[in-house]
Amino acid sequence: MLNVTAPDTTTRPPSPDVEQAEAAIVEHYPRLVRLAYLVLPPALGRNRRVLTAHSLTQRALPRGRRETVAAARGGVPGQRGGAPGESGYAYVRLRVLRAALEAGIPLTFRALPRRSQLPPALPQVWGLRLFPRSGGAEELALDQWLATLDGPARAACVLRALERLSGPEVLRVLDDAGVADPAAALAGAGDPANDALFASPEFDPCVLQARPTDLLRRRRLARAGLAAAAALAVCGALLALPGGGWGSDGAAAPAYARNAAAEQALDPGRLVRASPSLWRASSRTDFSTWPARGDRAQDSALLRRALAVWARPGASVVVSATPGTPVGPAMGPAQLLYAGAVDQAVVVLLYDGLRVVRYAEPLNGTTGAALDFARTDGASAETATALVLSRVDGNVRYLTAPWVTAAALRDLLKAGEAPAPLELTPDGVTPPVVGPAPAGTCGSWSALALTGDGTTRLITDLGELTPARLTSGAPGAERDVTESAELGDWSRIACLLASVRSHGVRTVNAWTYAKQPLPENGGTASWLCTRAETWQGAADRVQAQFLAPGATTAAQAARAEGNPACGLRAPRVLAGVLWKSRAGQWYVLAAGSAQFASLSASGGGVNGTANGNRLAVKAPAGAQVDLSGRLTDGSKAESLR
Repeated sequence: MLNVTAPDTTTRPPSPDVEQAEAAIVEHYPRLVRLAYLVLPPALGRNRRVLTAHSLTQRALPRGRRETVAAARGGVPGQRGGAPGESGYAYVRLRVLRAALEAGIPLTFRALPRRSQLPPALPQVWGLRLFPRSGGAEELALDQWLATLDGPARAACVLRALERLSGPEVLRVLDDAGVADPAAALAGAGDPANDALFASPEFDPCVLQARPTDLLRRRRLARAGLAAAAALAVCGALLALPGGGWGSDGAAAPAYARNAAAEQALDPGRLVRASPSLWRASSRTDFSTWPARGDRAQDSALLRRALAVWARPGASVVVSATPGTPVGPAMGPAQLLYAGAVDQAVVVLLYDGLRVVRYAEPLNGTTGAALDFARTDGASAETATALVLSRVDGNVRYLTAPWVTAAALRDLLKAGEAPAPLELTPDGVTPPVVGPAPAGTCGSWSALALTGDGTTRLITDLGELTPARLTSGAPGAERDVTESAELGDWSRIACLLASVRSHGVRTVNAWTYAKQPLPENGGTASWLCTRAETWQGAADRVQAQFLAPGATTAAQAARAEGNPACGLRAPRVLAGVLWKSRAGQWYVLAAGSAQFASLSASGGGVNGTANGNRLAVKAPAGAQVDLSGRLTDGSKAESLR
C-alpha cells in the first residue's frame, strides 16, 4: 500500500531495500564477518571458518528488490521512516546470524543439506590456508570455551559482547533467527566479564595470515587430473569416429541435407505471398492475410540472406526475442510481409504462423545484421494492426495492416488535444514518429490511432516488434479508447506503461473499477486497474492505481505478475493506500470492484470494517495493514499482491 497526501502527493514504500542492505554490508563488513566467524562451530577449522564467514556475509544481500515483512505477508506498505541505515544493518545482521546457525547443524542422510552447511563456493583460495593472527593465553582459553558451547549459546555471547545488546534484545534477535529456546541460549552464554576479548585480533577474519597447503598431496592430485583428462579425450575421439559412435549432431543428417522442409525454408522462391485482396474475403484477419509489400520484395539475393540468417545466425548477428518466443528456424516456407529500404537499413519482415521475424542489414552493405523475433500466435484484427519497421534516434516507423486507411499520432498525456494526421505511403508505412517517453523522461507518451473498417484503435510502442493495443473497460467488455473520459484516464496512467516495456505485451486494458469520496471533504478519488496481457499468456502484469483529486498522475497502489485479477478469469480487484488529509490525519483507504460486499483492515494499530466495496479508517502514519474482503457470494478475497 502506498502513502498518499491530498491532493496529489504520494510517498514510496518502506525500507530496507536491496540498495540499503548492500550499503549496510559494505559499511559494517568487518563487524558482520567477525560475528559469523564467532558463531560458526570451531570444529570446522579456522581456514574453513574464515572462508565461510565471508561467504555468509556476502550472501546476506537479499535477492529481490524488496524483502520486507509486509511484502512477505502481502500487507499494506507504509511510508518511509526511522533510520534506514540502522534497519538495513539489523536486517543483514539477522540474515548472517541465521545462516551461521544453520551452518552449525550436523549433516544427516535424512535431509538434503542447506547451502550454508556446505563448503562455500565463493570466496575460494587455492593453494593457501588462511587464519586470523594468534592471540594470547586469554584468547586461546576463550576460543576453547566457545568450542564447548552450542550454536545458540555462541550467538548469545556474540550479540551481547560484540553488538552490546541487552538481555531482552538478545532474546528477541535469537527468536527472530529461529532459535528454539532463546532463554536457555542466553543462560549458557557465561560471564560477561570476558566480553572485551571478543574484539581481539584473534577473532578478526579480515586480518589474516597465510600458509601453504599440503604440497606433496597437491602434486599427486595434479598428476591424477592430467591423466584423467587425457583418457577422457581419447575416449571422446574414438566415439566420434565415422561409423563408430555418435558425432556432435548425434543421429542427425548433415545440415539441411535431403530434408525437403528445411530446403524449402531457405528457398526465396517458395516464400508465401498473400494476395493484396485476401484480407477482404478471408475468415482470418491476422498477419497471414497481409500481402507482400516493399520496394525490395522481388530481391531474391536479399531474401535468401534473410532466410539463411534466420536459419543459422552467425556471430555478428544481434538476435533478440520477446519473452516466451522460440528463436529457431522456420518449419517450412515462411510468408513474406515486407522487404524494403527503411531509413539507413534494409528490412525484411517474415511470418511463419507463430512468429513475426524482422531481418535488418545496413543499407551501405557493411557487415553485421539484426534478427528480431516476436510471438504472434492468436493474433486478430485488433492486435495485427501494425508492426515496427525501424527505430532510429528515438523515432519509430510502423508498417500498418492492409485494412488500415488512416493513421494519426496522439500524445496520451494530452487527452484534450486532437491527434495529428499521418500520411501513409502506398505500402502502408508511416513517417518517423517520436517514440514514447523520449530521452527517458515521461514528458510525453506517443500512441498511434489507426482507423480501418470503421473502427479506430490505439496502439503504442513498448520496445518490441509488435506494438501493444490500448483498451478501456471492465474485464470481458474491453473497448477501444475513443471517449474523452477514457482518454483522460489514460493521460494519468500512461507513464506507468514503462514498467511493462520489453515484456511481450499484447494488450493493455485500463479499468476504472471504483470511485471513492475521501474523508474530511477531500473530494472524490478514482481507483483503476491496469492489466497488461502478454502473447505467451503466462506472465500478465496487473497494477492497481489510486488517482487523488487534482492529481495529474495516478499512484501505484499494488502490482502483481501472473495474477488473474482484472481479467476474464478473475474480474475483480481489491487494493488500498495510506492517504493523508489536508488536516494532517492519516487514513487507510481501500476500494474493491463491485463484487465486494464488505472490506476489512487490520494490523498496525488499525482495525476497521465497512459494508460495500469502499473503506476509510483512521490510521497512524506508516501503518502496516492487511486488507481483505467478502464477495457477494460469501467467499473471502485478498488484496492484490
